[in-house]
Amino acid sequence: MLQRSYIVQILVLCYVFAFGSSILNLTLPGQHPDPEAVAREVHRKVNVSLARRHLLEDEASNCMTGNPIDDCWRCDPNWHNNRQRLADCGIGFGQYALGGKGGEFYVVTDPSDDDAVNPKPGTLRYAVIRTEPLWIVFASNMVIHLSQELIFNSYKTLDGRGADVHITGGGCIMLQFISNIIIHNIHVHHCYQSGNTMVRSSPTHYGYRSLSDGDGISVFGSKDLWIDHCSLSHCKDGLIDIIMGSTGITVSNNHFSHHNEVMLLGHSDTYEPDTGMQVTVAFNHFGPKLVQRMPRCRKGYIHVVNNAFVQWEMYAIGGSGNPTINSQGNRFIAPFNPYAKEVTKRVDTNDNNWKGWNWRSEGDEMMNGAYFVASGAGVEVKYEKAYSVEPKSAANLDQLVMYAGVLGDKRHSLGKWTAGPGEKTGLNSDDYDYNDDYDGGTSSVSSPTYIFLFLLLTVSFLYLYAIPIINFL
Repeated sequence: MLQRSYIVQILVLCYVFAFGSSILNLTLPGQHPDPEAVAREVHRKVNVSLARRHLLEDEASNCMTGNPIDDCWRCDPNWHNNRQRLADCGIGFGQYALGGKGGEFYVVTDPSDDDAVNPKPGTLRYAVIRTEPLWIVFASNMVIHLSQELIFNSYKTLDGRGADVHITGGGCIMLQFISNIIIHNIHVHHCYQSGNTMVRSSPTHYGYRSLSDGDGISVFGSKDLWIDHCSLSHCKDGLIDIIMGSTGITVSNNHFSHHNEVMLLGHSDTYEPDTGMQVTVAFNHFGPKLVQRMPRCRKGYIHVVNNAFVQWEMYAIGGSGNPTINSQGNRFIAPFNPYAKEVTKRVDTNDNNWKGWNWRSEGDEMMNGAYFVASGAGVEVKYEKAYSVEPKSAANLDQLVMYAGVLGDKRHSLGKWTAGPGEKTGLNSDDYDYNDDYDGGTSSVSSPTYIFLFLLLTVSFLYLYAIPIINFL
C-alpha cells in the first residue's frame, strides 16, 4: 500500500509539473527566437521596395510606392483574379499569417446580423464561425451592424477590396484562442459593449458570452495575425487590444483617429506569458484626435517602424512591465500643448524602475518640439532628437504611409470582387464535417502529453483505491 501511494504521488507531481510548466513557459507558440532579425528584415524589404521605385520613376509607374506590402500585390493589374496572393505580402512578426489562403471564396451578400446563434448563409457571421479556411469577400458596399461580438475561427481572411465595408455595433471583432487571420481593407468604428447572451462560435457550438469591452478588434491568446489597411475610430474601449499571450502579429497601413485609448499590447504588468508577445506596428497613420496608447505596451517586444503620429493629447508610445520598444523611422508631430511634447510615457512607474528598460529611438523625426526619452543598457537616458540613420530613416515616410487606411478612393479604385475562373463562392459549403475547437470561454488542454499523464493518473488512482475496495467487498 505504501508503494502504491508513492507511485501515485510521483505521478501527481509529474502531471502538475508538466501543466504548470506550460503555464509559466514564457516561450509562446509562434514566438520568433530572434526578434531583432525580424526587425532587420522589415528594413531590408522597405529598402528593396524603395530602390525598385526609384528605378521605375522614369517609367511613370503609378503602382510602386516603396511600401513593400502594397508593392507586393498592387502592381499586378489582374490582382483581383489572384486575391490570395495578399497572404504572401505580410511583413514583421505577423508575416506567417495565412488567413484563408488555399480555401474557398465566400461572398458576403447579406449585411444583416439579426441572430448571433443561428446566422443565415450569406452573412459575415455565418462565414467567420466556419472551421475550414475561407477567403471572405463582399458582393457590394455594406454596413454590417453587429448584434453581438463577431467570434472568428482560425484560417479566415476578411478581404474588403473592391467594396466599402463598415463593421460597427456590438462587440465588434473577437479573435480568441485562434490563429492565421488576415483582416484587410475594412472600416471598424462605433463599437460598443455587448454580451450577457448566447453567441455562436462554431457550426456545432454556441455559448454564453459575458459583457464585452467594446473594442474594435480584440485579440485574446491568439497568434499569426495581420491587420492591414483598416480604418478604426470611435469605439467604447480600445481600437485594437492584444492581450493574454498573443504573439506573431503585424498591424500595418491602418488609419487610427478620433479615440482615447488606441492600442493596448499586453494584459497586465504581472501576466508573464505576455513576455513572449511580439508585435510589428508599421506604416500606420495615427491621428487626428487621438489621446494616448499608440501603443501602450506591457512586456514583450514591440517594433514601431515608419509610422506617422500627429498631435496626440497625452502621449504617443507608453508602457509598463518592462517591454522592449524599438522605435525606428517614425515621424512624431507633437501637440501645441507645452506639457504634452514627450512621445514616451512610463505608466505608473518610478524612475528607478524604468531606467533599465530597453526603449530606443533610431531615425525618428521629431517635430513641433517632440522628444523621445530612451532608456536601457548602453543607452544614455536623454532626449533623443533623432538622426537620419539609414535604413531606418523617416525620410521616405510620406511615401510609405500615403495610402494608410482603407483603400478605394476614386483615384485608386480597386474594382469589384472577382473569384477568378473556376473558383467557388463557398456559399453552399454545408457538407463539411465540423469539429468544435472553441468552447466560448477558456482554451482546452489538448496536448497529448497532458492527456497521457491524466489517463495514467486515473489508472493509478483506480489501482490504488478502487481495486482494493472492490476486493474488500
